Amino acid sequence: MSRISFISFCVEYYAKHINKSSNEVYELFKQEKVLDLLENDYDDLHGMGMEYIIQLIDEYLGAA
Repeated sequence: MSRISFISFCVEYYAKHINKSSNEVYELFKQEKVLDLLENDYDDLHGMGMEYIIQLIDEYLGAA
C-alpha cells in the first residue's frame, strides 16, 4: 500500500470512527499534525491493525 493510500484509508476509517466527514477529519489531521505522524511513521504503522492505529490517533489527539 502506498503512503497516500494508507493516509487516505486512515482518514476514511477515522471519519467513520468519530462519525464525521472525511473532509472534516482531513482538516483535523492536518491541523493537529496527524498527517505528519502517519507519513513519518508509515513504515511502522502500515502493517499494524486498524484498531491499533485508531487507538494511537485517539491518544495522540487526547480523545482516549
